[in-house]
Amino acid sequence: MMRQLTHFIFAVAMITLVGCQSTTGKTAGQSIDDASITTAVQAKLSSDRLSNFSRIDVDTERGIVTLNGVVKSAEQKMRVVELARGVAGVRTVNNNLQIQAQ
Repeated sequence: MMRQLTHFIFAVAMITLVGCQSTTGKTAGQSIDDASITTAVQAKLSSDRLSNFSRIDVDTERGIVTLNGVVKSAEQKMRVVELARGVAGVRTVNNNLQIQAQ
């Protein structure tokens, strides 16, 4: 009886994981990796001593980081990309940042 229950729980877990992958196209591990990359990039941007980039939106999809938001200069735009690229697991960075004239 206990063995059947164990097999049933395992089967339900596998179906759930496969179902999650089929809806997003990503495995549970990929989703966790992307979330941790996003968090690490946001933390790096928020803690930057030169400028506080906490208002920049960071999205990650399979290691590809997309940055959206507004910065004050071309130097800041390059700095944000540099910080994002420095995070482990980042494959590439899509820079959609806009420069807002003061």
